[in-house]
Amino acid sequence: MHFFGKDLPVFKAALHNHSTVSDGQYAPQEIIKLYADNGFEVFAFTDHKKTNPINTYDSCNMTLISGIELHPTGPHGTIWHLLALDVPQDFPGEFATAQAAIDAVNSVNGAIFCAHPAWCGITSRDIAELNGLAGIEVYNSSCRYIGKENSETIWNELTDMHLIYPALAVDDTHTSAELFGGWTMIAAADRQPETIMQALKAGSFYSTQGPEFTRLSFQNGVFEAEFSEVEEAILIGEKATGYTLCQVDVPARGDYRLTTSMQQDISKRKLPDELRFRCRIKDVRGRYAWSPVFEYCR
Repeated sequence: MHFFGKDLPVFKAALHNHSTVSDGQYAPQEIIKLYADNGFEVFAFTDHKKTNPINTYDSCNMTLISGIELHPTGPHGTIWHLLALDVPQDFPGEFATAQAAIDAVNSVNGAIFCAHPAWCGITSRDIAELNGLAGIEVYNSSCRYIGKENSETIWNELTDMHLIYPALAVDDTHTSAELFGGWTMIAAADRQPETIMQALKAGSFYSTQGPEFTRLSFQNGVFEAEFSEVEEAILIGEKATGYTLCQVDVPARGDYRLTTSMQQDISKRKLPDELRFRCRIKDVRGRYAWSPVFEYCR
């Protein structure tokens, strides 16, 4: 993939998963095989308040990441769901506050994401008060059963605050019903755990329910993207005051005109001196993929 000026391989990653170590349907070795058999190359165990002894498992040729899901008490009667990746296998499972959990994960060089904020009742303002988050989840397959699988509105609001957060798509697997609904494609030189984590922290990834980006570039004010065949490609900017940039292929007489690329010269548009935006594509099955957030400074 051509990603931010580099040609890098991309690795299909499942970064939010539960096993029988907490409340999942599948034993650790079962869920490893399920994902390996379906083309995944990176898999994170993120059981609730418990880590997994990943060095004792057969990886089935995937890169295994030691993780944990943490649940400090949240604001206005909520509970935080924080997805911690690359933590030691003796990492504690209890923290009094979200900030304490974030600080602890960062102190061991891990990365921590806010999981399914829409499902939790966590707002963009709640997230903005925290320091040190690596990002959020934009899509969570498990949460679709109550209609709160998509946290894109919260992502929009954070971007409007000029806060740039990378966003994951995940399954949050507990049962067979959540398998293979969302995943993260990580652009990295290789899939050693250290390289994968460096790429995640740098935002070198995109998130998807199925569509694939093959090129993402933003240089000299020109945004370029190439992708699998889609019916819609949009550049989403800040707020609703004329800063939204879009190129949309729309139905014509009932037939969809499909596209595999887009190019936009941002510098020629009447925009503020600073702008943050991302690309979202949608295929004919209604599945989305989301790019990272890009920054433009005139």
